[in-house]
This record gives sequence, structure tokens and C-alpha cells, in this order.
Amino acid sequence: MAISLASLRRGGTTRPPSLLLYGVAGVGKTLWGTSSPNPIVLQTEDGLGLIEAPTFGLLRSFEAVMEALACLYSEPNDFKTVVIDSLDWLEPLVWQHTAQLHGQPNIEAFGYGKGYLAALDTWRSFLDGINALRDERGMGVIMIAHAEIRRFDSPETEPYDRYQPKLHARASALVQEHVDAVLFANYRVTTLKSDVGFNKKVVRGVSGGDRLLHTVERPAFLAKNRFGLPETLPLSWPDFAAAVPFYANATTRS
Repeated sequence: MAISLASLRRGGTTRPPSLLLYGVAGVGKTLWGTSSPNPIVLQTEDGLGLIEAPTFGLLRSFEAVMEALACLYSEPNDFKTVVIDSLDWLEPLVWQHTAQLHGQPNIEAFGYGKGYLAALDTWRSFLDGINALRDERGMGVIMIAHAEIRRFDSPETEPYDRYQPKLHARASALVQEHVDAVLFANYRVTTLKSDVGFNKKVVRGVSGGDRLLHTVERPAFLAKNRFGLPETLPLSWPDFAAAVPFYANATTRS
């Protein structure tokens, strides 16, 4: 396509968001994702439980995941959101596919770190697929991952632990680059100090049961967003949607 001033597009045009939601076990990540507009779930783990949502069933290979994406792209449908549940269960399928492409028995057989670097090409194929659904079919994207606690080597302070998506570091960085928001889901936690005698105190974590969605990075967790969201929201789809222009303006557009 020839470049001309007639081809200019105005920045800030709303389009369906691409989101990475990660969080602690049992906090309600899948329920949140399936509360989005007219979702379909691409399952790489059997985590739906009693949640009713359209699904292709458990996808046991990377090829099956890509076939599901191609089906959503090429066949007429009225789905508005694709939910990938979960990325960390997709990752072994990515490794297996990468090893097969290169004639290796497994991802470690490449040599130190080389397999995970080669796997980025497979991850890019997956991201190209979901980006096509977003850009050409108008579907929102929600990628779900579990959380793990990992040491963060800060250039400004001593190393410390924080929550991060449970993915290989290279894959996690690539996914983060592609999404509009990295959202961390956790329970509200407070601490209580108890005197146990002999000048010793024990600190206990106490959860009030509130489920929170964190949208801005803090030392304890990784997060970001491009929507100017409040730092913390209830883990509720209506609360999130009300703060995101694409969803908040849906009624006006229709």
C-alpha cells in the first residue's frame, strides 16, 4: 500500500483490548474472563469447572490451538472475546511444537537457553493469530495465567521477591509487549503481629476475602495498563469494563 496523507489514522481510536490476567490460585481468574462480552474459551487446562462457556474442549497440542484460532478467524461467528485459559499450560505445548520443528526430543536438548529462544518464534505465531482476531474480527483478547513468586533483580535496590506470570522470562516479556494491560488478581491481605513471649513476635497474613484487581506495577507484583485505570479495582468485570473506553462506550457505539 502506498503511503500518503490520505492513509493517516488518528491515534487513540478505540479497539478491543488485549489483556493478560494472572493471579493466585482460586481467586476467580476464569470466572472474570468468561464474564466478558460473548466469550469463547480456548482451554489448554481443564479449569472451567461449573462455569458455562462455549469451548472447543481441551486443546492438547499447539496445532490444535492454532486450528481453533483459524476456525474463529475464517468461520462466521458472533463471539466478541477469546479467552485463553491458560498461558502457562499452553507453554509446554509451545515447547513441544518447537522441539518437533527442529528435530529435537525436547526443549532442553537445544543446549543452554537456545530452546527457549527458539520457542519465541512459536509464541509469535500464536500472538499473530490472536492479534488477527482482534484487528480483523473485532474480538477482545483475554489471556489467563497463574502467578508465581520469583526473585526480581532490581538495578536500584537489593533483589526482592514479587508475583509474576508463571511463564519463562523470555515468553513472559514477549506477551507483556503485545498486551494493553497486565492485570494481577489477588485477595486483600493484611498482616497481624502477635506477641509469643520471650521478646518475639509472629507476623501472620490475614485475608478479608475481598478479591482485587491490581493495574499498576508495585514492588510486590508486575502490572501495567494503557487505559489510565485506577491502581486497584474489585475483581469484577462490570467494574473493569466501566473504566475501559472500549467497553464503557459500547452502548454509545451501538
